[in-house]
Amino acid sequence: MAQSARTDCPELPDFSLLKRLARDQLVYLLEQLPGKKDLFIEADLMSPLDRIANVSTLKQHEVDKLYKVEHKPVVSTSDQLCFLIRPRIQTVKWICDVANADKAVGRFRRYKIIFTPRKFYACEAVLEEQGIFGEVTTDEWSFSLLPLDDDVISMELPEFFRDNFLAGDQRWVRTAGSALHLLHSLYGPFSKLYGIGRCSKMAYESWREQVEEGEQTTRQAEIGKVFLIDRDVDFVTPLCSQVVYEGLVDDIFRIKCGCVEFGPDVTSSDKSLKVMLNSQDKVFSEIRNEHFSNVFGFLSQKARNLQGAYDKRRGMDIKQMKTFVSEELKGLKQEHRLLSMHIGASESIMKKKTKQDFQELLKTEHSLLEGFEIRESISFLGEHISRQVSMMESLRLLCLLSITENGLLPKDYRSLKAQYLQSYGADHLLTFSNLRQAGLLAEQPAGEALTAMESKVGKLVNDKAAGKLTDAFSSLGRKSNFRALSRKLNLVPKSDEEYDLRVPRDMAYIFSGAYVPLSCRLVEQVLERDGWSGMEEVTRLLNGHEFAVTGGSGAEARTQSDAQRIVLVMFLGGCTFSEISALRFLGREKGYKFIVVTTAITNSSRLIESLLGNQI
Repeated sequence: MAQSARTDCPELPDFSLLKRLARDQLVYLLEQLPGKKDLFIEADLMSPLDRIANVSTLKQHEVDKLYKVEHKPVVSTSDQLCFLIRPRIQTVKWICDVANADKAVGRFRRYKIIFTPRKFYACEAVLEEQGIFGEVTTDEWSFSLLPLDDDVISMELPEFFRDNFLAGDQRWVRTAGSALHLLHSLYGPFSKLYGIGRCSKMAYESWREQVEEGEQTTRQAEIGKVFLIDRDVDFVTPLCSQVVYEGLVDDIFRIKCGCVEFGPDVTSSDKSLKVMLNSQDKVFSEIRNEHFSNVFGFLSQKARNLQGAYDKRRGMDIKQMKTFVSEELKGLKQEHRLLSMHIGASESIMKKKTKQDFQELLKTEHSLLEGFEIRESISFLGEHISRQVSMMESLRLLCLLSITENGLLPKDYRSLKAQYLQSYGADHLLTFSNLRQAGLLAEQPAGEALTAMESKVGKLVNDKAAGKLTDAFSSLGRKSNFRALSRKLNLVPKSDEEYDLRVPRDMAYIFSGAYVPLSCRLVEQVLERDGWSGMEEVTRLLNGHEFAVTGGSGAEARTQSDAQRIVLVMFLGGCTFSEISALRFLGREKGYKFIVVTTAITNSSRLIESLLGNQI
């Protein structure tokens, strides 16, 4: 895994303080309801809560039984019920039903609702409408930052993307501003803030308001610069197939809150195993950012080294053996367990990802990114839909085609949409509407220049040459933002050069050398230029909303040179593991340390699932 890296990278701040603050606040809120109580926890809060306060901590503070919120009549016999929920009207209505059902049978209980990360007026209005506002106490647990690793913090708000970018609901923007404010209070002051995107600008303004309202601190900064970016600035990156190890594990096994559940096919036993994936896992920390083609070589070398360490015990005398057992054996056994688990996971990935279908999928993806053989790619996509290979993969490729080509030609859009609805059902009409509204799918306006000529050429010559000619004509007839951005920022390296994935030369290695993620390239360019100067054309193509400001009076002077090289990148709408790997690579190359804060970890499946028509 040879990689040229600078050795003067600064140390990261200690984010365990965020966990302690969240735990202390939750304990305080639970103690506001003295005595034994049963705690009802919303399903998507269970994993984050487990990282903050385990069952024994809750039991210490008089929580008797734990239940999952299931929107059914409760079986609890306790006289005190506490509900830990997201601010969702549906859940609040269910709590009202529980309270009213108790009232109907003359049962008296005390109820407490803890909303996290915020309490919304709409939820209190429901309590009032249902006539139980005075019988329920409500509180707010402002838990909005969960450290998943030394350099990754998640707000665990997957609904942020759909609410903001599809529904236009900006209620979570202030939560993002508050999260930034908390980081500023503990690890700031920030010397420079950069950003791009409408939502990023609003989050920055919310943060600025909170800073002005609060007390000014004169502490030594641990984080120097901040970069905010909206997910809709770069949709191409999350739609690409992930090929770094951590990204593949997420795609196939679904990493949830920093944990993954490996099934019997990985563990080589009849049981599943839940594993925490972070830098504490010494094997994982060395392969997480690697292109998958390098992983098996590393694991086999590691296995040989491990065998060598075990073989050392031969020929030892009693004293040496005692030292070996007390000091080394436990560590070797742990490493052996981790190694066999990651080998099992890699084998499972290999079975799924080396099939012919996946290789053809990658080839099509790379063609779309490069802008070559578009007609062939459209034919492949049509066949992929007709064969019903994968509902999600077909939608992903359709969106990638649309974004890279700045929309589909009307005839292609109608044809592919009709094929998709025939294959997967007419209820996906709403899915297509959502994808269009979110900007992932677009149809070019009818009657664009050269469309008629393009169709005539297609009729005259029905072979591969026709495909290339029609591509040329259609690209002349419109200006593609992705193509223009790709040229200006050099996102697609020249394909005539051999790319050595064992010694990556740039961030494109995370996509097999085919594409440098736009989001990470923007971070790199803005840090190099200390702002957006000279990138006016790029920001115009990205619909603007860019900003670059100093953090406040004297902030830069109080920020040590080490802190200046610690950059917090905040993704509003989700971030992929591939982008995190790319930023880690960039940090090693340029002497920065990047901290990634995201509303949630995402990938192509999660992104598209959030826009499916069957979502409520």
